[in-house]
Amino acid sequence: MSKFRIEIKWGIIFTAATLLWMVLEKSLGWHDTLIGKHAIYTNFFALIAITVYVLALLDKRKQEYNGKMTWKQGFVSGIILSVIVALLSPFAQYITHTMISPDYFANIIAYVIESGKMSQEAAENYFSLNSYILQSVFGALTMGIVTSAIVAIFVKKQ
Repeated sequence: MSKFRIEIKWGIIFTAATLLWMVLEKSLGWHDTLIGKHAIYTNFFALIAITVYVLALLDKRKQEYNGKMTWKQGFVSGIILSVIVALLSPFAQYITHTMISPDYFANIIAYVIESGKMSQEAAENYFSLNSYILQSVFGALTMGIVTSAIVAIFVKKQ
């Protein structure tokens, strides 16, 4: 485990940033009065996510590779970070939808039905805690791996 302490640290930081972002979204009304804009505005979290990955790989390069890191070393570290984020994401989803924004699913279901974007059944299936947990796990893995590959290009140092 100590071999992955940096990735664990940054996985926890990523999860904390995610939860803080959810508090921000909720406080700005993106989970209720401005829910129609949520799908657009939530994408700004990508800037925070990328920043966390950059800082994590820079930390790894400094702490474990004496300031030098190959693309492969950075990519592998990023994959490990992505797995940790994916493992923590069900916890973050649970906290988000039970404590931070317990009305989110009801609000988004009502919005997509009223706007004619989805049927009641489709909306209830898609917008549920189980669905969001699955989406967050697979999203963390796929987006994390892609982000890791790209960030590792810029963080490598011979």
